[in-house]
Amino acid sequence: MTPSSPTRSPRLSAGAPNALTAGQLPTWLPWALLLVSMGLASAVFTILNFGGEARDFNVAGTIFFGFVVFAVALVILSTIVESSRRAKDRLATVLVSFAFTLALIPLISLLYTVVIDGITRFDPTFFSWSMRNVVGEGGGAVHAIWGTLLITLTAAVISVPIGLLTSIYLVEYGRGRLARAITFFVDVMTGIPSIVAGLFIVALFSLIIGPGRYMGIMGALSLTVLMIPVVVRSSEEMLRLVPNELREASYALGVPKWLTIAKVVLPTAIAGITTGI
Repeated sequence: MTPSSPTRSPRLSAGAPNALTAGQLPTWLPWALLLVSMGLASAVFTILNFGGEARDFNVAGTIFFGFVVFAVALVILSTIVESSRRAKDRLATVLVSFAFTLALIPLISLLYTVVIDGITRFDPTFFSWSMRNVVGEGGGAVHAIWGTLLITLTAAVISVPIGLLTSIYLVEYGRGRLARAITFFVDVMTGIPSIVAGLFIVALFSLIIGPGRYMGIMGALSLTVLMIPVVVRSSEEMLRLVPNELREASYALGVPKWLTIAKVVLPTAIAGITTGI
């Protein structure tokens, strides 16, 4: 008995639908439907604005109406061709995309306004002149640039040593209630808003030197209050990454703890500490 030849599945004809893509909307259909919806909305609002000026054309209403028409039409077509579950998925995608686009509009408008209105002032005068004795237009930003640099430098000089020493204490020496209290206050300071830090420093200086007097050190101290918890947390994490074997090897050679921290721990973690600061 001769074995029968294996049966071959008949090939699909050229016009037969593919089982993998049957019951799905074409990928180009949502985009085409969006263009048609926006065109329809534009036509409707153009008719409503017939005889008026072009600046009275309701752009926001056109976009909203076009989006509503697009969403309704897409859901109906998806329900008929695909399934109700797929239609709900498409509706959620459209709503999320519209919300994302709506959130981007203020940002794009702000960037456009800043660039268009500010590009004309990026000239040598802007970076070489200050606002001293300037009333109205003119002047530059030298005072603001130098003030920012000085305040930031002063805040760094104050906050970096305090934060680094605090992190060293928490990692190498911190035990008991004092360490827990320091950790608690560092966590609290992490969540302080900048406006609260600024008001605290202004109120403190008003009590010490009197109200109505403002100095650059006040801004530096406000920034210091915000920088210290960041420096403490970043330095603490980097110090904890130093292997204990390095410390134990140093102790085994008779090196004191403070010298181990200065010669072994800090040089090992200096790259991460610098990045964190």
